[in-house]
Amino acid sequence: MQGKRLLIALALLVALGGAIWWSDRSEKNKANQPDPKAPPKIIDIKRAEIAKIEIARAGGETTVLEIPKENEFKLTAPAVYAVDKEAAQSLLSAVSDVSSDKVVEEKPQNLDEFGLSSPRVTVTVHTKDGKSRKLKIGDDVPVGGGAFAAAEGDARVFLLGSYAKGNLDKTAADLRDKRLLRFVPETLARVTLAGKGPAIEFFKKSEGEWSITAPKPMRANNWAVEELVRKLGEAKLDPALTPEQGKDLDKQFASSSPVAKVTISGGEGSQTLELRKNKEGKFYARSSMVDGAHLLTDDVGKSFEKGLDEYRNKKLFDFGFSEPTRIEYKDEKLTLVAARSQDKWLRDGKTLDNVGVQSLIDKLRELSAVSWPEGALGAPQINLGVVSNDGKRTEKVSLAKSGEKWRAQRDGEPGLYELENSTVEDLRSAAAAVKEQEPPKPSTPAKK
Repeated sequence: MQGKRLLIALALLVALGGAIWWSDRSEKNKANQPDPKAPPKIIDIKRAEIAKIEIARAGGETTVLEIPKENEFKLTAPAVYAVDKEAAQSLLSAVSDVSSDKVVEEKPQNLDEFGLSSPRVTVTVHTKDGKSRKLKIGDDVPVGGGAFAAAEGDARVFLLGSYAKGNLDKTAADLRDKRLLRFVPETLARVTLAGKGPAIEFFKKSEGEWSITAPKPMRANNWAVEELVRKLGEAKLDPALTPEQGKDLDKQFASSSPVAKVTISGGEGSQTLELRKNKEGKFYARSSMVDGAHLLTDDVGKSFEKGLDEYRNKKLFDFGFSEPTRIEYKDEKLTLVAARSQDKWLRDGKTLDNVGVQSLIDKLRELSAVSWPEGALGAPQINLGVVSNDGKRTEKVSLAKSGEKWRAQRDGEPGLYELENSTVEDLRSAAAAVKEQEPPKPSTPAKK
């Protein structure tokens, strides 16, 4: 009896295992099969296999984008142009995977009614094996947006959504690199601006941190220099210019007054941009990277009219929004040295009122010049020090009264800063207001 039960149990176990195997296999088969509700594919090619894309427009130009190797593009027709890599990558993605919204006709009798006998746009995708796939885009659909489309070798007429159509219907103007200077901001090492006043040379010390090396070494306003670099990247050409318009821009540039000449150097080599302005206030530019003269927007053009002072760092301290670990203040009446220990500020081992210390730090952070005078500092009347960046940055500043204002000098730097008298008086008041933290008041016994 026990043997019979064992055989039955074994048979049931085998049957259960088979059922699980069959169920798992069925699920895998379902997963590998296409979703019947998914929009039908018109073109499905791996991006790495595409060697060339041709976009022919009825009665217009043919645009040819070649892809000799991965992430490399060449625009060879209607003329040879530099390529906007982001736009080219977008087109490559679009042509490799073209899905329709739906099938309009399985076996159309007349392609004329869809505008596909003489399509408005024909996209031909050439692959590295010498084969090609052609997509014809016809008339726009009457309602809802999109256009009729058909693929070579496929009898069906598809509805191509407006978004998909827009990604495919590109001209050379869409794919051109429109920048007048072609650089990657991260690899930029040096920028020279020769215009208003002496030529200014900016040197990148690290990402987002610049110094002025000419006309003499100075601290730079990093935000202002980064903004200048951003505007250089925004100087762009108009790809729709006709030859006649180009000649007119050349004449306007030749008759306009010089504004500035910018030279950049970095990973892409040395490039120059020369700017001029006419009597009506319009800005024109010539680039070493692009032929001809080009009209700039006012926003871009005006950014190159700034002088040296607008690029100098007005702040006396660089610690910015980082929290200092040590501050020093000394004048003829007060000496204050405070060090931070976790969330407390201490002076000679005694805890200071955090509110007062923070107010002093804010005043140190706000110290800003109104001008940069020549001459000497004189005998210092106030000495300041700030240690920040986990002890890696130490800054010292000396101040001396000069007439109605104050002069300041950073330790180890030759240049002077001029400050308003009210700014220094606010600093002195904040230093004088730093007090020791009051001991907690003893609790009052509850009355019985």
